[in-house]
Amino acid sequence: MMEQERLIWAAGLGLAYAGVCVAAWRQWRRSRRAASVAAPWLVAYASQSGQAEAVAQQSAATLQAAGLAVQCLPLAQLDVATLQQASRLLLVASTAGEGEPPDMARRFAANLATPAALGELQYAVLALGDRRYAQFCAFGRALDGWLADSGAEPLYPRIDVDALDEVALATWRRQLAALAGVQDGDMAINAAPAAQPFARWQLQERRCLNEGSCGAATYHLALRPADGSPLPPWQSGDLVEVQVPAEPGRPREYSIASIPADGSLQLLVRVRADEQGRVGLASQHLTQTLGLGEPLSLRIRPHRRFRLAGNATRPLILIGNGTGLAGLRSHLRARQQLAAAQPGWLLFGERQVAHDFYYRDELQALQQQGVLQHVDTAFSRDQPQRRYVQHVLAEQAERLQQWVADGAAIYVCGSLAGMASGVDAVLRQVLGEAVLDELAAEGRYCRDVY
Repeated sequence: MMEQERLIWAAGLGLAYAGVCVAAWRQWRRSRRAASVAAPWLVAYASQSGQAEAVAQQSAATLQAAGLAVQCLPLAQLDVATLQQASRLLLVASTAGEGEPPDMARRFAANLATPAALGELQYAVLALGDRRYAQFCAFGRALDGWLADSGAEPLYPRIDVDALDEVALATWRRQLAALAGVQDGDMAINAAPAAQPFARWQLQERRCLNEGSCGAATYHLALRPADGSPLPPWQSGDLVEVQVPAEPGRPREYSIASIPADGSLQLLVRVRADEQGRVGLASQHLTQTLGLGEPLSLRIRPHRRFRLAGNATRPLILIGNGTGLAGLRSHLRARQQLAAAQPGWLLFGERQVAHDFYYRDELQALQQQGVLQHVDTAFSRDQPQRRYVQHVLAEQAERLQQWVADGAAIYVCGSLAGMASGVDAVLRQVLGEAVLDELAAEGRYCRDVY
């Protein structure tokens, strides 16, 4: 009898324990569901020139206006653990160069080699790109594939956007409206999310900077608003978009070579020609067709990933070639205004020192003033063996390591093929992959390359 009582008592205890477990499980499910409802939407972006960042911020603002909790942040601040705790992700991703992740996203891109456990995550991807490149929207597609392989559930199919095409962005707006429960017409996302409106400017000055060069002619241009109004604000590192009358549908981007304190918006433009010798419409218009005093339609676009921002008083390592000197010159002009700024180091490459040393007197004056501590140059045609800025950088590996250790930020401006890729390879060799990716994530490795 005692044995039977013990069995009954044990069975009751087991049932009670099971009841506790079931109750706990139900409570966990309720708390999980409540947390899912209360958890903020993650809106993440991978941006090189600021367009993906602007679209992401406007997307987040749309959700916030509908009363939803939203966290908007760069992909550099996300990791797999954060995604595993999230329930909903909207991802706006640009592709840099030939299918590469933006610099700010390189550290996160290392995760794409292995799927993660993201079965609780719902997501949507807006991939920004340009069909002129063979690897159109490659990084956005890679992110979409990795999320799917990791078990995440797509809210909608990925949207690929060619040069901020309005039709594709309209689809994204409709999807956001459905998620936020608002009318599509209330959406604020547009095809030029980070730019001022186009306005009429006048050409005030144009002069050739490399008479007698074996390369294409390069011109310094100065412009002011056509209506005589004051210069609009911009920061060093920003871009300008120019509409060419012969082809108004696709504006051309140029790095601004000045700051407002210079009294004009200045550009450095090389005459471009294709393999058949046909001159590019934009460079032809700016350097040959457009007359002094004639109007030009342009707008200024912030380039937040290439601004000085938190690097304003750091030591600066400025690396560029050709017309890439424009963006670096704007930073040097800005540094002249900062009494507390530490010195800079310029590495510049072109063809011939006798003809292609743009703004030579100005750069030498900056060195005498202490704005520049070092000026290293590489003129590729001045010796039988071709010599480029990446070679000079490699020769100065010890100085590079010391400057970075002292807190320097690195800015690279110019051609992607050859120069920028070569410089990136040297930086990775000298500093290490992890260090360079960390600098990019911190905003201390910034590139404006084309």
